[in-house]
Amino acid sequence: MPFNTIFGWLIKKRIHQIELFRKYPIEVQEEWFERLIQQGKDTTFGKKYNFEKISSYEDFQSKVPLQDYNDVKSWVDLAVEGEPDVLWPGETKWFAKSSGTTSDRSKFIPVTKDSLEDCHYKGGKDLLAIYYSHFPNTKLYKGKHLVVGGTATHNQLRSDSYSGDLSAIILKNLPWWAEIKRTPSREIALMSEWEQKIEKLARGTIEEDVSSISGVPSWTLVLFNRILEITGKKDIREVWPNLELFMHGGVSFKPYEEEFKRIIPHDDMHYIESYNASEGFFGIQDKLDGDLLLMLDYGIFFEFIPMSEYEGTDSKTVVGLKDVELDKNYAMVISTNGGLWRYIIGDTVKFTSTDPYRVKVSGRTKHFINVFGEEVIVENADYAVKQACLQTDASLKDYTACPIFMEEGKHGGHQWLIEFYERPNDEEKFKRVLDETLRTINSDYDAKRTNNLTLNVPKIHFVREGLFDDWLKSKGKLGGQHKVPRLSNDRTILEDVLNVEKGILLDKKAL
Repeated sequence: MPFNTIFGWLIKKRIHQIELFRKYPIEVQEEWFERLIQQGKDTTFGKKYNFEKISSYEDFQSKVPLQDYNDVKSWVDLAVEGEPDVLWPGETKWFAKSSGTTSDRSKFIPVTKDSLEDCHYKGGKDLLAIYYSHFPNTKLYKGKHLVVGGTATHNQLRSDSYSGDLSAIILKNLPWWAEIKRTPSREIALMSEWEQKIEKLARGTIEEDVSSISGVPSWTLVLFNRILEITGKKDIREVWPNLELFMHGGVSFKPYEEEFKRIIPHDDMHYIESYNASEGFFGIQDKLDGDLLLMLDYGIFFEFIPMSEYEGTDSKTVVGLKDVELDKNYAMVISTNGGLWRYIIGDTVKFTSTDPYRVKVSGRTKHFINVFGEEVIVENADYAVKQACLQTDASLKDYTACPIFMEEGKHGGHQWLIEFYERPNDEEKFKRVLDETLRTINSDYDAKRTNNLTLNVPKIHFVREGLFDDWLKSKGKLGGQHKVPRLSNDRTILEDVLNVEKGILLDKKAL
């Protein structure tokens, strides 16, 4: 029997288990809650917070505080030093260096063997299983899987312990079924200089039979464009005729969708979104063109803080899965088999379905603009930019936006810096559509814009090609999972980008 057939048969068995938590989501979450508490009770953390006496979710809420990285850091430091049973049973040997964009301080997220195998790798297998369930006759596994990953370097902490990007940890521990079909070579995947890496990726994979790709949309487009330059082709399928699947995450796909369709103009090219981070693998797009199915059996117990009542670790209102409401913005809280307990990861989500539980990522707890009560979130901004691009034949590279604060006798507003692959054919129309779309989808923004009551017409600047890459490079964060923050509630990031344009030396703490 061909290997592709065997592989397809094996991973489709997983669909039955996915159906189980679709049908019984609360019960599955309760089961994982009990298992996590049981496994955590003999850890140093579990003893401090009396896990032995926790018999209900209400006990858990009352005994264990909400945490952010500042709270977790001292515990992680002990684990990094080699102390066993700190946050999770046994010795934690791997630590993912978070690619967070709001601080230059290293954040080390513990990655246990359980979280690697039962969460991160399980997510990868499930993504393929879901794809095979939609397309049972696919020949996906006959070809190679191209990973447009992050900087896969690692730093030795002890003789058998190391830290690095999550991609480094995954690559060094990759299961056989993934390794035999992966490209590029480890030598290229381990490169830390991103600009050289793109060149090596392009030239090292042109001759491969690539059938699937995974990566962040923006950097994957950089790779595609370089490959087309090298080959002189207009269509990626002319390079990889069997390419059929792009698995993406990290940023919204909406602003990049049209550019992908231009470069791969084929109806049988498929796209599946996943929602994963250093802290865990959370969701997969289980319906084509649908939202993200919350994966409930990966060793993660979920809680949610309504953003209308969000006060960070001092938040008073925290609800479990059974009490979430549709179309309400929530900060996500996780307790995991990686040893994170009631950890606020910084992402915000909205539920678009509760049968089964599906979400869309709406932004970050710190990435929004709400200086004047306009409550603009990343989801709003991405949609508005996409509509403006569609109506002006533009192709987005990156953007950031922030408030213009009120001065004496002047109203406030928003300032945008936008970089394109292809600039709008009508720049004034682009600006108008962006503003009008935001007014249509966000009533708070519309109210503040009415008659320029509080907000003036946004100032939208089209910046030179490569500016955002230069800015990221100045921070030592070019490539991979590193992203330009879409929205900020102050002017620090936008002013820093403008300073790069002026050639002014930057303070790296701004990112």
